Amino acid sequence: MRKIDLIVVHCSATRCDRRFSVEDLIAWHDARFGFTGYHYYITRDGRMYQTRHENLVGAHAVGYNQHSIGVCYEGGLTPDGRPADTRTQEQKAALHALLKSLKVDYPDAQILGHRDLPNVKKDCPCFDAKTEYQNL
Repeated sequence: MRKIDLIVVHCSATRCDRRFSVEDLIAWHDARFGFTGYHYYITRDGRMYQTRHENLVGAHAVGYNQHSIGVCYEGGLTPDGRPADTRTQEQKAALHALLKSLKVDYPDAQILGHRDLPNVKKDCPCFDAKTEYQNL
């Protein structure tokens, strides 16, 4: 079993007015990494999918994959392609519930947005996950 001390929140960096299904995510990661890099994916309707077993190292945060869980929500870009918090109410509820559950399993894990990691030059997840989930 891996020692998990970090839960990293991501967005798919896809436009909020275009569907990016779990199948799309899996195909994109398969082409890029040969496997799905995120452990969980939450679509706009609030459905949560486990896309990689937690015991397996992901591919979502360079330098942190060995000891982290990657959680991604569908969206993160406005219809014209600008970074924004595009989470639906259903996604917010599902993300909160998932992160709360992961904190039960990994009580010492810190929850951060991808952008909060050192040397990351991305807006991902396009909201302040560190502050939003600091009390979980």
